[in-house]
Amino acid sequence: MAVTDLDARTTVFIVALVLVLVGSGTAYWVETNGQTVEVRDVQFEATNGTMMTGELYVPPGVSTADPAPAILATHGYINYHETQSPFAIEYARRGFVVLAVDQTGHGGSDPPAFAHGFGGPPALEYLRSLSMVDTDNIGLEGHSMGGWASVAAAAVHPDGYESMVLYGSSTGSFGAPEGTPEFPRNLLVDYGEYEEFPYMWELNKARNVENSGKLQSVFGTDSTVEEGRVYGSIEDGTARKLITPGTTHPGLHLSPTATADSIEWFQTTLDGEDPLPPGDQTWYFKELGTLLAMLGGIVFMFPLGSLLVERYDRSAGFSRELPESVGLEGVARIGTALVAFFLPILTYYHLQEWGQSTFAASSLLPQEITTGVAVWATFNAIVILVGFAVFHYTKDGSFADLRASYGLGTDTGLRTIGRAALSSIGIVGGLYLLLSITEYLTGQGFRFWVFGIRPLETFQFWIVLRYLIPFTVFFVALGILLHGELRPRDGYASVRREMATNWAIVGGPFVLLLAVQYGWMVTTGHLMSNFLTAGVDLLTILAFQFLVLLSIAPLISTYFFRKTGRIWTGAFTNALFVTWVIVAGTATHYPIAIF
Repeated sequence: MAVTDLDARTTVFIVALVLVLVGSGTAYWVETNGQTVEVRDVQFEATNGTMMTGELYVPPGVSTADPAPAILATHGYINYHETQSPFAIEYARRGFVVLAVDQTGHGGSDPPAFAHGFGGPPALEYLRSLSMVDTDNIGLEGHSMGGWASVAAAAVHPDGYESMVLYGSSTGSFGAPEGTPEFPRNLLVDYGEYEEFPYMWELNKARNVENSGKLQSVFGTDSTVEEGRVYGSIEDGTARKLITPGTTHPGLHLSPTATADSIEWFQTTLDGEDPLPPGDQTWYFKELGTLLAMLGGIVFMFPLGSLLVERYDRSAGFSRELPESVGLEGVARIGTALVAFFLPILTYYHLQEWGQSTFAASSLLPQEITTGVAVWATFNAIVILVGFAVFHYTKDGSFADLRASYGLGTDTGLRTIGRAALSSIGIVGGLYLLLSITEYLTGQGFRFWVFGIRPLETFQFWIVLRYLIPFTVFFVALGILLHGELRPRDGYASVRREMATNWAIVGGPFVLLLAVQYGWMVTTGHLMSNFLTAGVDLLTILAFQFLVLLSIAPLISTYFFRKTGRIWTGAFTNALFVTWVIVAGTATHYPIAIF
């Protein structure tokens, strides 16, 4: 290898590690408020033996001799406690002890999801058991399904809290107890104007929440609820207030206005906190920090992969020259590219909804969301492979003669594929090790907003193995499509152009999907759903995570194809990485054994 290549790889290594170091260090400094707030990983047992996890934020000076008010912060569906860090950071800066908990079946808490009041009651019991907590001054804050966990906790322990904030959530949904003018105590409802789940308050459009009969019943009025007005009495526990920030359901996580709303409410309804103004916030620097760390981690895979692949190349004894291309041309190329672009988003809603409803959660397929994604991926892979078969039969020559041109070369037979698999395990394993070291040293993961790369729980390693096959088939098929059928006859002169083109084919569709859906939302007040499925709201939010993963995947696939002249390393790396991220970041719905 040329010295310049070594220098370039070393430079990228350094850049990646600097991003991780600076990003995670910044996030740690912000989360601990300059090392004044102690952030502890905690684990506790629910009444039936279910183990639950989370993070406990302990402000300076808080002790058994000097207890402080406390807040239980609970995340929404297919998230984990880290998504509540903006709220937790700001509450802790103001003197509140904060428990950011993993709901059952999420993060490190035992499955299944939805059990034990979504984990709300046992989490409140644990928080109340801490001697450093002033049990007469406890608030509950929950986003989406976390709001239902808060309502469930309030119903089980009606005297165990003083006030509540529901973000993008409601009473009386998905089994959560119904609200009344007296229950829950001192309630703030923060409901985005562009909320994707208007049905929580029995509406067609979230922007009309003031006219919700269900909300009016909870507020004790039979007329339009006035935003910003306090109904009832804080002293009697019947206070109610509505805020409708101009954001979406997931947007509440990135809204300084929404964060300030809850700070002000808890400062008003609880005693003993620091009077730091609600607008004085620092949490967004943590989001920026973990974003930088995540970018560093992703970049890290490329120089590491370069090193591993070149060792693999030498041992395999083959040239890294790109094979001759026999890609599609003319109308056939344009038609295939259009199908490749539109098919994933045209099947996105229906196939995932069908997959989740057809394959019930079981010990084999214990994650409903992952099962839906796997069904979508499998269908798209089948379509690609059928198209590839047709494409192949239009070529002159046998499959043995042409497979190198498709990126399927195997100079040493199965050993070539085996070495590619080992290289991929080394690439993804290297990222996993980097993440684990970062979390151990700083307590910070690789994440931003609703997307995160987190370590697997022990039982999730077994789940990864169950879903790995369909995702491997998908990324092998995608590699054939990008680097076999759609690679121009004369190839690409520039790797950057090839990456950009492949991203446009793979990630571009989800940019279009989100643009159409949220453009429709802004225009009409609701998502486009009349010809789609019942799960359009959740799946539209999930599309943000699809966009991230399907932006990374074509870059990995293209880079390693250019490096090896084959699709194997890129496909296997993508399959391992994507399966890991999805399994670790979603909910487990079946009570599988914990090892």
